[in-house]
Amino acid sequence: MAGLTTGGPNVDVSLLYGINGLTRHTPGWLDRAVSVIGEYGILLALVLLVLWCWRGARRQDEAAAVESFAALVWAPLAAGAALLLNIPLREFVARPRPAQQHGGVEVLDPGAGIGHSPFSFVSDHTTLAMALGVGLFIAHRKLGFVGIGLALLEGFTRVYTGIHYPTDVIGGLALGTAVVLLLAPLAMALLTPVVRAVARSPRLGVLVRAGGRALPRPVDLAQAPPAVRGHESDLAA
Repeated sequence: MAGLTTGGPNVDVSLLYGINGLTRHTPGWLDRAVSVIGEYGILLALVLLVLWCWRGARRQDEAAAVESFAALVWAPLAAGAALLLNIPLREFVARPRPAQQHGGVEVLDPGAGIGHSPFSFVSDHTTLAMALGVGLFIAHRKLGFVGIGLALLEGFTRVYTGIHYPTDVIGGLALGTAVVLLLAPLAMALLTPVVRAVARSPRLGVLVRAGGRALPRPVDLAQAPPAVRGHESDLAA
């Protein structure tokens, strides 16, 4: 890549140059791999992680399965809400992309901005990844830590590829986390009754619990067939 100018006293710009400058010592295939991973790979991995968590959550008892499933539904909803909030925020801040303001920034994926906002703050990809990661954490602690780690890696790739400043990434991490956690109590209060009803549905219950069916209601011996009453009498004797 082209030589980088000094970042000066601005820590944000200095970190941008330092991280983006790593490409001077890496082969082209690695730069292309990081670009693809940052653009698509990590988000796909997070979606697969959510599906894997859902697969395990279905094996829990009804109460735990309902709570986990509601949290897993909230994760993508929160991610979408965070992206919607970022639209006016990004337009209000109107911060140009790094390469538009600073010479020597190597943009590894020049087409990344095509069809997207020309503004940089905050990072959509990082916001989306962090919202999914924190939402996953609410459902499953261990997998949530993995998801948050992937979100941090997503932020690194956005700076590495020259698409965002470090503070764009930090803003995305904060926005994704805030939307998930601040709205979680209301979201869970609204989603849990719906998920519980789905769990007890004869047709849709398998979405929440593996083989999840309501237990048969106790038999009223006074209304039971004679064979059943006789069987119960034998057991009592």
